[in-house]
Amino acid sequence: MAREIVLDTETTGFDPKTGDRLIEVGCIEIEDLLPTGRMFHRLVNPERSIPADAIRVHGITDDKVANAPKFAEIVPDLMEFIGDAPLIAHNANFDRNFVDFELNRCGAPITDERRWIDTLQLAQKKFPGMANSLDALCKRFKISLVERTLHGALIDARLLAEVYLELRGGKERALDLTAARGPIVVAAAGVSAYPPRPRPLAPASTEAERAAHAAFLKAELKDLSLWEAYGLDVAEAA
Repeated sequence: MAREIVLDTETTGFDPKTGDRLIEVGCIEIEDLLPTGRMFHRLVNPERSIPADAIRVHGITDDKVANAPKFAEIVPDLMEFIGDAPLIAHNANFDRNFVDFELNRCGAPITDERRWIDTLQLAQKKFPGMANSLDALCKRFKISLVERTLHGALIDARLLAEVYLELRGGKERALDLTAARGPIVVAAAGVSAYPPRPRPLAPASTEAERAAHAAFLKAELKDLSLWEAYGLDVAEAA
């Protein structure tokens, strides 16, 4: 099965190059497009104050991260959880910029850009000209937003995992029956492809009606090779 990581971050602002920092990271592990139940979640001390505008978005205050670990302290656990799996994010450049900035800042190798899959780009291809924010996609796919009063890395990753499933047709795949993907069984001549009924049904016709039908076939049909090819007696064919 294909292992992928759905990832979301919360930050102090929009651009790490101007001093903004990552303050929360949430990851959901999926295999074959379905969540496995494994997840990674950490609050991070950004070593700076969090602007009021950012707090209105995610509700994370200075007090909440005052005793949280610094990013360098969570790197080993984060990178172990991610492994070499592809990374799924909505507007992936935003999350990648912050993750790579923090990794580079603490001397860790940055991620390969080719690992990132952007669900915003997937949505724009599927729904061109439409609103494709995470909220808009959740509403379009009828994914409940009841628990999402504010943005949060882990809850947004959970919602994004469901959106990604929809964008990739995962529900249809999940509902596929294994037998339906197997080879088609063709019965040999004279052999049914289906098992016999444990209690055979009683004939719908009488013995006299079957005999009359067999006599009709013998009298009217000149070529009985079709019946014979399947090993059927004319009376059985009736």
